[in-house]
Amino acid sequence: MLRRLLRFALRQRVLTLGATVLFVLIGIRALSNLPVEAFPDVEDVHVQVISLWKGHAAEEVERSVTLPIERQLNGTPGLTNLRSISMFGLSEVTLTFDERTSDYFARQQVLERLQTATVPPGVTPSLGSLSNSTGEIYRYTLQGPASLADLKTDEDWIIEPAFRTIPGVADVVSFGGLVRQYQIDVDPAKMQGYGVTLAQIEQAVAGANANAGGGYIAHGYEKQVVRGEGLFKSLDDIRNVAVISRNGVSVRVGDLGTVSIGSAPREGIVAKDTANDVVEGIVLMRKGENALKVLEGVRQKAAELNATILPNHVHIVPFYDRADLVDHTVRTVEENLIIGASLVLLVLIVFLGDWRSACIVAVVIPLSLLCAFVLMDIRHVSANLISLGAVDFGIIID
Repeated sequence: MLRRLLRFALRQRVLTLGATVLFVLIGIRALSNLPVEAFPDVEDVHVQVISLWKGHAAEEVERSVTLPIERQLNGTPGLTNLRSISMFGLSEVTLTFDERTSDYFARQQVLERLQTATVPPGVTPSLGSLSNSTGEIYRYTLQGPASLADLKTDEDWIIEPAFRTIPGVADVVSFGGLVRQYQIDVDPAKMQGYGVTLAQIEQAVAGANANAGGGYIAHGYEKQVVRGEGLFKSLDDIRNVAVISRNGVSVRVGDLGTVSIGSAPREGIVAKDTANDVVEGIVLMRKGENALKVLEGVRQKAAELNATILPNHVHIVPFYDRADLVDHTVRTVEENLIIGASLVLLVLIVFLGDWRSACIVAVVIPLSLLCAFVLMDIRHVSANLISLGAVDFGIIID
């Protein structure tokens, strides 16, 4: 059979060379489609269910939030392991699925079962981002003369929504800074004097901070929309909210305490180098995406934000970029492949005694690599240090 195959290849040289060129093009196309990573994703398929119940102890969170969610999610198709952790104000339930289960199928099943979970009012269980432990591809800090509250506001309302629009980004997580709040510091003595409770103040403020629709008024051939504007626009609007009425005189929020702009209680800080308190952001890549392509979009968006959108003198300063690690990994594999192929070619020249015969035999190395890339593309295997290293060393040894 081999003799016939060789005879056919020698007689049909144009057809053989054309098939080889076509195979090379298919291999190059497969290589361009391969997601490039520094290391492979070896995690199981998992889904995280995160629930916040602020101000409650870990025992209460475990009893009222974690256990009901666990009972509801037990028996999910493909589930192999379920574990949870309950902390102060936080519940996290992690479900691990069989490796043959699709990520999106697992998340859909969990969402369907969460709809019937009985949890306390105000608790809304949500799914963690579709990322993994190797999904952190970009870390940055915000630097500028602004206060920590202003930097945190820029991070939450400008930078994070912008980064989430990039294809391949699963989520953006931020740490540090001060979360701005409008705070009412009530005076217990004044509350007792007016006979007002905290529940009444909370209900009055919540009811006053809302717009209302009033239908429309027909005016000739036109219809004029009627609406009531009640959203707070300043601190004075909060101070002037009426809580109760005493003898025809309204008792306002400003009569019961002071209204100011403050920050939420802090549970920690982020320090970097010589800076003791900074605002940090982490960009998470969606599972299975090409890190280099996603990072290209992240860098372009960061440059756009720094140039045109962020306030003056506030800049995104990256200090970790996955592309550096990926490039180093790819260079390592390329060096090994070049050195190995050169060694094989040298050995062939020595033993065959003819450089043309040696080149013909050595051309199997790049052709075999392209064949491996085609199969990796079909099987959705990423190009990383493990897969590429196994491929190039195996081909050289063969």
